[in-house]
Amino acid sequence: MLIAEYFQLSERQAEQFAQLDALYRDWNAKINVISRKDIDNLYEHHVLHSLAIAKMIRFSAGTTIMDIGTGGGFPGIPLAILYPDCRFVLVDSIGKKIRVASAVAEALGLTNVECVQERAEDERRQFDFVVSRAVMPLPDLVKLVRKNIRHDNQHNALPNGLIVLKGGGVDSEVAPYKRIVEVTPVTNWFGQEWFKGKFVIYLPL
Repeated sequence: MLIAEYFQLSERQAEQFAQLDALYRDWNAKINVISRKDIDNLYEHHVLHSLAIAKMIRFSAGTTIMDIGTGGGFPGIPLAILYPDCRFVLVDSIGKKIRVASAVAEALGLTNVECVQERAEDERRQFDFVVSRAVMPLPDLVKLVRKNIRHDNQHNALPNGLIVLKGGGVDSEVAPYKRIVEVTPVTNWFGQEWFKGKFVIYLPL
């Protein structure tokens, strides 16, 4: 399995990752959360891409993470499989997408996942980290989630903050934060051609 090439998985985690293909194919036939032509690339383009965050940081047990604009559950669900001792809250304003993410999490037996239909502006809880996958320009996202980052309870190798998966030209987006931002090419970890021009952006907040 592709994921096992890059991560050491327990038997349970390997089973959960293996189940994703059938689950997303089934749900995608009812509710289109992944492009129809992209479903065959689920593991590379969606699951492994989500797990680039796990190469940037290894979340310690007890870490709380909010996934903003999760869609069908990316990057939140792959990360929740990899980190069963962390707590994930997946947020999206579109009900049918949250329905898919919630059903997938339930089918996998992910008790560390909560799926919430709401606008990011309305989520007031605080977390150690906020993660997202190409939801909006970085400065807009920072304004939106700054309130959600906890400043006490630091227990990871990196200070609490925002971790975003982005593709394309990111220079203008990260310019306001150039003294503190970390921009890492995904190709540092994954060799597939598709990851060229894709980055993990970490911003302590």
